[in-house]
Amino acid sequence: MRLLRQRAINGEITEKIKRAAEREGVSPEEIREGVANGTAVVLGSNINSAAEPLAVGTGLTAKVSASVGLYGGNSSIEGEIEKIRAALDAGTDALMDLSVSGDIEAMRGKTLAISKKPVGTLPLYQTLAESAKKYGSSLKMTDGDILEMIERHAKGGVDFIALHCGTTREVIDRAKRERRVDPLVSYGGSHLIGWMLHNDRENPLYERFDDVLEIAAKYDVTLSFADGMRPGCLSDSLDGAQVHELVILGELTARAQAVGVQVMVKGPGHVPLAQIKTTIALQKRLCHGAPYFVFGPLVTDTAAGYDHISAAIGGAISAWAGAEFICCVTPAEHIGIPNSKQVREGVIAARIAAHAGDLGRGMPGAVRWDRELSVARKKLDWGAQIKLSVDPATCENVWKDRSGAFSSKCTMCGPYCAMEIVTAYLDIANVHEC
Repeated sequence: MRLLRQRAINGEITEKIKRAAEREGVSPEEIREGVANGTAVVLGSNINSAAEPLAVGTGLTAKVSASVGLYGGNSSIEGEIEKIRAALDAGTDALMDLSVSGDIEAMRGKTLAISKKPVGTLPLYQTLAESAKKYGSSLKMTDGDILEMIERHAKGGVDFIALHCGTTREVIDRAKRERRVDPLVSYGGSHLIGWMLHNDRENPLYERFDDVLEIAAKYDVTLSFADGMRPGCLSDSLDGAQVHELVILGELTARAQAVGVQVMVKGPGHVPLAQIKTTIALQKRLCHGAPYFVFGPLVTDTAAGYDHISAAIGGAISAWAGAEFICCVTPAEHIGIPNSKQVREGVIAARIAAHAGDLGRGMPGAVRWDRELSVARKKLDWGAQIKLSVDPATCENVWKDRSGAFSSKCTMCGPYCAMEIVTAYLDIANVHEC
C-alpha cells in the first residue's frame, strides 16, 4: 500500500484528498501540495472508511478537536456517548478518545462507530491500564506492550495517534535543573517519565521510533507528537525543557516525513499572550512547518470555571498566528471531569476562536460568513441570523425567550432600532449582497 503522503509527493490526487478539498472549499491540488511538503495532513483512516477526511494545515481553516473518554469509577460508556453527541452537535471537526480506565476497547469501538469525524487516541493510556492489570503495576509494562497497543489502535481504524516520542532522559534532566513551578501536567507524559525513572530506561517511543514508523506506515495513520513536557502554567512557558523537547520532535518529524508518514505536533496549554506568536513561530521553524495542534492555549491561570473563555482568547490568537488545530477546553478544566453541557460549551468556544483566527488571516470563507450574517442583521432577517450563527440552537432559544415570536423589530431596541432609523434617514435600504 502506498502512503497518502508518498502519493501526494508523486503528484497524485487521491479520492481522500478530493473529499477533504471539497469540504474545505479549496482545490485538490492545494491539499495535495500541502501534504507533499509536510505543511498539511489529511486525517482519514483507510480502515474506518466512514470518517470524513479532514485536511489540517497551512493555508486552511483552523479546525477544532474535542476530547472524551472513560476516566475513573464514575464514568460510563453511556455518559461518554452523550458527550460525543454533544461535541458533534456543537460542530467539532474531530474527536479524541482519551480513555484511561474501564472498558477502553469497547469505548474506542463506540467512538469510532458513532463519529463520522476523524478520531484520535493516545495508546499509552490503554497500555498503562492493561499493564497494571496484567503485571500488578504499570511500571512493569514493556516496549512490546506499547508497540502492540499502537498497532491495535491503528488496525482498529483510528485516524491519528498521539505519542510522547520526544520526552527523553535529556529533557527530563533539564526539567530537573530548571525547577518548574508545575513540573508535569501531561497525564501520559508523567506516567511515561515515571516508568523511565523507575526502570532507569530511555523512552521506548524514542529508542524504537523506527518500529513506531513501521506501524504508522503499515496502516497509513497520522502521528500526532504529544509534548510530555507541556508547561502547566504561564511561569513555565517556553522554558528549556519545553524547547528541548520541541527540538527533538522536529528531528522525529523529519524522520517520519522522510518515510511518507504524516505528522502533526501537539503544543502547549498555558501561554502568555506575549509569547503565543513566538511559540508558534518556533514550532514551525523547528518542526519543518508541520501542522500545530494546541491545547487552547490558556492565557491566564486564574480562570478556573471559565477556562473555555481563557482558552478561546489564546486559541484565536494562536489560529491567527499560524496554529491549525485547536483542542477545546471546557469550563471544568482544572476542576473536574466535564459533563456533556460543558463539552458543548468548550467546542463552541473553540470554534469561535478558530473562526476569529481565520478572519484575522483573511480566509475568504470566514470573511464571507461574517458578511452574510451582517447583511441578515441589516435586514432584520432573524431566521438568517439564527441559521448563520455559530450556535443556531442557542441563538434561537435566546431570541424566542426575549421576543416571544419572530418580529421585524430588534429584540433589544424595539421601535428605537438603529438599523431602521439609519436606513430610513440615509436611504440605504438596498445593500450589496454577498
